[in-house]
Amino acid sequence: MKIQSAEFVISNSDISKCPAPSLPEYAFIGRSNVGKSSLINMLTNRKKLAKTSGTPGKTQLVNHFIINDTWYLVDLPGYGYAKSSKKDRKTWMGMISSYLMSRKSLLCTFVLIDSRHSLQKIDLEFMTWMAEKQLAFVIVFTKTDKLGQQQLPKNIKKLKMQILEHWEILPTHFITSSEKKIGAEGILGFIDETNEVFEV
Repeated sequence: MKIQSAEFVISNSDISKCPAPSLPEYAFIGRSNVGKSSLINMLTNRKKLAKTSGTPGKTQLVNHFIINDTWYLVDLPGYGYAKSSKKDRKTWMGMISSYLMSRKSLLCTFVLIDSRHSLQKIDLEFMTWMAEKQLAFVIVFTKTDKLGQQQLPKNIKKLKMQILEHWEILPTHFITSSEKKIGAEGILGFIDETNEVFEV
């Protein structure tokens, strides 16, 4: 898939105000500072489509972008940002769960995991919740450029083994680096194929 156009549509906290569910959409989510905005910018080949920040937890709304006028990319708030208040975290998670469970046009959610670290409890809890609700998701390992050639395969192997402690089969996954522009082709190809099964 070649990205011809990528445009911001709307940000909101009210799920009823999301665009009409007439096009397939794909959500991106992960812990704060996992590299979500950088990944979105890499996928769309736009430097500033999603705002990147040195301060985690900046995304606080559900953000819709229309891609090639044929599908929506949805940037969701990060989960688990420790410096946000309990009230804010509860509000964000309520908004996120409401969106994920109610959007009939949502075909898949990309769950981002930082390849530099072990699987975090909150990542596991979120993926388990998705599985329990029978919501489709795939895993994206991010920031692989931050690891050396010898360390990267070790970290990925460890993460896979940690996931397989809880799943019989490893979910579909992609290895990415926004800095080195690795992984976009695989993710966009997956979206392209999944779009074919969309029904209004």
